Amino acid sequence: MAHHKSESPRYPKSHIMAASGIAAALSIFLLVIPTTEVEAKRTLVQLDLQEISSEAPAKAVLSEELDALISETVTITSPLELTSTSESIATTASPEVVNTSIQVPLVAEAEPQESAAPEWTSVTVSSGDTLSVLFQQVGLSANTLHEVINSSKEAKAFTRLRVGQQIDFKLGEEGQLQGMRSQISTLETIRIDRDGEQYAFSKDVLEPEVSTRFASGSIDSSLFLAAQNAGLSHNLTMQMANVFGYDVDFAREIRQGDQFEVLFEEKHLDGERVGTGNILAARFTNRGKTYTAVRYTDGNGYTSYYRADGTSMRKAFIRTPVEFARISSRFNPGRRHPVLNKIRAHKGVDYAAATGTPIKATGDGRVVHVGRKGGYGNTVVIKHGQTYQTLYAHMSRYASGIRVGSNVNQGQVIGYVGMTGLATGPHLHYEFQVSGRHVDPLSVKLPASDPIPSRERNAFLALSNQMMASLDQQGATQLAQLSE
Repeated sequence: MAHHKSESPRYPKSHIMAASGIAAALSIFLLVIPTTEVEAKRTLVQLDLQEISSEAPAKAVLSEELDALISETVTITSPLELTSTSESIATTASPEVVNTSIQVPLVAEAEPQESAAPEWTSVTVSSGDTLSVLFQQVGLSANTLHEVINSSKEAKAFTRLRVGQQIDFKLGEEGQLQGMRSQISTLETIRIDRDGEQYAFSKDVLEPEVSTRFASGSIDSSLFLAAQNAGLSHNLTMQMANVFGYDVDFAREIRQGDQFEVLFEEKHLDGERVGTGNILAARFTNRGKTYTAVRYTDGNGYTSYYRADGTSMRKAFIRTPVEFARISSRFNPGRRHPVLNKIRAHKGVDYAAATGTPIKATGDGRVVHVGRKGGYGNTVVIKHGQTYQTLYAHMSRYASGIRVGSNVNQGQVIGYVGMTGLATGPHLHYEFQVSGRHVDPLSVKLPASDPIPSRERNAFLALSNQMMASLDQQGATQLAQLSE
């Protein structure tokens, strides 16, 4: 029996084309009509590229199309947009591309939200507030306060608060301190920032533009009023009184008609005045006698005031230990004591002033007594070398750090006016001894300090002549303007 080899059925070409068309239509239908899952998400289409023909032209064209798709985010608004994209890929790709797929982002995914940065909380200092109170207000513990204050010596600046000052706190998500800051002046801001487990102190200081200004005035009733009318700040007025305090006793020697001329530094920031600096040169006429002062910094960086001729203004002692106080009792060996009502020598000078007024050491020296001293009450005694000794009595309290053996500088605050001991009112009793003998502090001739060193003299005189000429010129200009 003859065997016939089975053959695959042959279909007419028209049938094959029809079947291909149906398959293509079905594929398009499945792509165009999204499943429930795709309809719900509308984010991307899966097209796996597992095998691509090595034909360069087709591959290049497909690569360009894919790059174009990947480089842009397509938002689907209707199935028709997806159809056109799919057809673009199908018509461009080579017929030999098999199992082709790629992930095409169609809707931009929302980027993860970063946690918000800690915000600053501001607290304003009220009367009676301490840093501890402010920490409690923002929910910070006493332990945190202790860590901050003891993190550095500079950090203690945050404890010196003034009414109206603003302190800013930056807290973390769990309420922990991340940083704090405070503007203590127009030019200076201090801050603390957390650095790991530690706290770091820093200071931001703005550099202002510094210019030179001139002011002059005549005293009718008081130095402060005349200085204010001339445009001098309180700080500049005090500075002027300190500069001339070696020659002029501002507590008892100011007279109507006294005059002053001052060249001083003025600070500007962004065109606005933000403060004043040092007095550069000045003249003060007291009871017809004119005193001059020029600020000079030598080659070693030491700055002081000298008279225009180079002699020192600074004496070994200043006249008055309490600024602008009223003399209530003078040196009198035969005075009747106001409390004991019997003759007892008054070996010093009494300066009447409000309780708490600062008392300054009149010269450099070493403290030899701090404490109660009979009728003197709370008393400080300072020894100045082998010859001089000063005494300060009836204090309400002592300044911080003043103890026996302490070295003090001229002008340093050593205590505060009070009425301890035998006193009828708040005042300072001040005594001055020379070689163990009491002398009148108001009339004793005070030893002068050193003049300009000879090696600095030429440089100083050049500056001094310039400053005095500037005072003359500015004064003449101001006088001309007033007479117009």
